[in-house]
Amino acid sequence: MRAMAAAAATAAAWAQRLAGVRGLLLDVSGVLYDGGDGGGTAIPGSVEAVARIKQSGLKLRFCTNESQKSRDKFVGLLQRLGFDISVNEITSPAPAACQILKERGLRPYLLVHDDVLPEFNEMDTSNPNCVVIADSGDSFSYQNVNKAFRVLVSLENPVLISLGEGRYYKESDGLMLDVGPYVKALEYACDIRAEVVGKPAPEFFQAALREMGLEAHETIMIGDDIVSDVGGAQRCGIRALQVRTGKFRQNACCLKLSMPKSSGHGAFYTHEERCVGMDVSPRRTSGEPQSPQPFIVWTS
Repeated sequence: MRAMAAAAATAAAWAQRLAGVRGLLLDVSGVLYDGGDGGGTAIPGSVEAVARIKQSGLKLRFCTNESQKSRDKFVGLLQRLGFDISVNEITSPAPAACQILKERGLRPYLLVHDDVLPEFNEMDTSNPNCVVIADSGDSFSYQNVNKAFRVLVSLENPVLISLGEGRYYKESDGLMLDVGPYVKALEYACDIRAEVVGKPAPEFFQAALREMGLEAHETIMIGDDIVSDVGGAQRCGIRALQVRTGKFRQNACCLKLSMPKSSGHGAFYTHEERCVGMDVSPRRTSGEPQSPQPFIVWTS
C-alpha cells in the first residue's frame, strides 16, 4: 500500500509538472544514440520512445549540435538505426551559421569536419575574413588550428563563429573532446569572444520554438548535457530534463545552474524514478533498484 501511494504521488507530481506541455525538444547524441565505429548504436529504448512521442500527438523537434556530418548524412544514419526522423525535423547550427555568413558578407575559413563541408557549399571561402569552427575530430591538428589563429589575428575585427560550445560528448568507446576546448584556445590566443551558433545560445532554442509554433512554457527540452541542453533551455524559459545516458555523470548533480532573476526559473534536483526509454511518464522496469536514483534536472 505504501509503495502504491508513493507511486500515485509521483504520478501526480509529474502530471503537475507536465501540465500545458505541447511539444518536446530532443537532443540526439547521448540521448538517442552513442556515436562510434560503424556509425554508432541506438541507446536501448530510444527508437521506441521516439515512436511513442510521435504517436502521442506532441510536437517534436530534434535539436542537435552535431557538426561532424551533414544533415542528410546524419538523418540517414539515424534512419538506419531505426529512428523515424527526417531532415525537416532537425534544428542544427550549420544552416544558421550559413545565414549569418550571408547576411554579414563573411568569407569563412572553415575549421570543420570534412563530412559537414557540403553544408557550406554556397559560401565564398576565398580570402577569409572570419573563422567558423565546429567539432572537426581528427582535423583538429596543430596546423589547422594554427591557420585559424593566423586568420583571426590578421583581422582588425576578428570574427570567430562556433557551431556549439560543448566540452565533450560520449561515443561507444568513451568520452571525446568537443569543439568547446578548441574555441577557448582561440579565444585566449586572440583575446576575443566567439559567437556561438547552436546550443546553449538562446537564438538556437528560439529558432526551434518558432519551427514548432510553440511558446517556451509549452515545451520541454530533454538532453544529456547539463550546460548546453538543460542550462541553455532554462535561460529561454523552457523546462528541461537531463537523462542518465550519454555524457551524464553522477557528480553533475552537484552543479547548481545560475539563472537570471527575471527568468523565474531555477534548477533543482529530485530523486524521481527513472524515465524508461525517455518516456516522460515515470515507471519502473524489472531489475531496477527499488530506491529512487538521482538524475532529473527540472525547472520550477
